[in-house]
Amino acid sequence: MGYTQRHVATLLALHDAVPVSLWEKGATLPSTVNLIKLSLIYRTYPNELYREVFHCFREELRDKELAQFQLT
Repeated sequence: MGYTQRHVATLLALHDAVPVSLWEKGATLPSTVNLIKLSLIYRTYPNELYREVFHCFREELRDKELAQFQLT
């Protein structure tokens, strides 16, 4: 979209661009609210912004579901 980190921070009402930088580096994840807002800013789905994280969560949940069904 061509937005700078500062511009995104402003749109999210953040005091500075540090959180945006940390999100981009994968050092931290945005809150649920900010994830939804980011998806609106970038006109995409939240899972598209953090594909690897969503993939890991999906695999983790799938493994837990399989383990639970094997116990019953």
